[in-house]
Amino acid sequence: MEAKWCFLVTMALLVVVVNGDESSQVKTVVKIVKGKKLCDKGWECKGLSAYCCNQTISDFFQTYQFENLFSKRNTPVAHASGFWDYHSFITATAEYQPHGFGTTGGKLTGQKEVAAFLGHVGSKTSCGYGVATGGPLAWGLCYNKEMSPSKTYCDDYYKYTYPCTPGVSYHGRGALPLYWNYNYGKTGEALKIDLLNHPEYIENNATLAFQAAIWKWMTPEKKHLPSAHDVFVGKWKPTKNDTLAKRVPGFGTTMNVLYGDQVCGKGDDESMNNIVSHYLYYLDLMGVGREEAGSHEVLSCAEQLPFNQASASASSS
Repeated sequence: MEAKWCFLVTMALLVVVVNGDESSQVKTVVKIVKGKKLCDKGWECKGLSAYCCNQTISDFFQTYQFENLFSKRNTPVAHASGFWDYHSFITATAEYQPHGFGTTGGKLTGQKEVAAFLGHVGSKTSCGYGVATGGPLAWGLCYNKEMSPSKTYCDDYYKYTYPCTPGVSYHGRGALPLYWNYNYGKTGEALKIDLLNHPEYIENNATLAFQAAIWKWMTPEKKHLPSAHDVFVGKWKPTKNDTLAKRVPGFGTTMNVLYGDQVCGKGDDESMNNIVSHYLYYLDLMGVGREEAGSHEVLSCAEQLPFNQASASASSS
């Protein structure tokens, strides 16, 4: 009876689409299950998801745009020259597009989320400065690890859950740099990679480095908190307390989620402004335009009360 019911509620049809940048044909599987449309678009958006019925990231964000955003990353003075590339980014997103990363809503929402995420990445990995060639915003993905770390970032409070490996340093690595043993431990558990014993995997594999960053973007720090993804795409609904704390859906609150009082609630903070500037710059370069970014209230977290007081990991990121 159950098998018959499944047959009745599931209808499938196949169509062929062209996958933007690669110009390769991929079969899109469309199924109607319990009245809901689900899709599978092969390697880039795999696993029968409603989100995969929308445009995938490579449909609107292609190699030349990645190159425009990070135009100085492979110059001789860049510290991670030759490490980061478009293919690594798209491969990393494939794990998360079925969960809504870059595939929530229409094309514009997808473009803005990619620009928002990469705005954080560009800001955190930049070696740009005021008179740098191409301007300070052209130097994202200059780094893939902290240079000359002053400590090993081992917190013994977590010695039973995420014990530090002797001789290993948990300094910053990645696209949204990971710090501290417990953050490497939690991220490694999620990605099913032994980052606690081998944190160097992050600096040796660009796809893994992007995956770790997207996982952080998509995952709430604690159960009662939203993810950066949720507050950006509008899945998060502010409570009365959130409203009183001036936390509203949008880019500003992604900074609150990721960094707390390190950048938020501090007025006209330089670090906050740098992250916002990267986001606006990337919107322009992607052809979306900064006018789509929203009001100052949406863009900024200057007046927001932080979700949490800073942890050691946040203060080092």
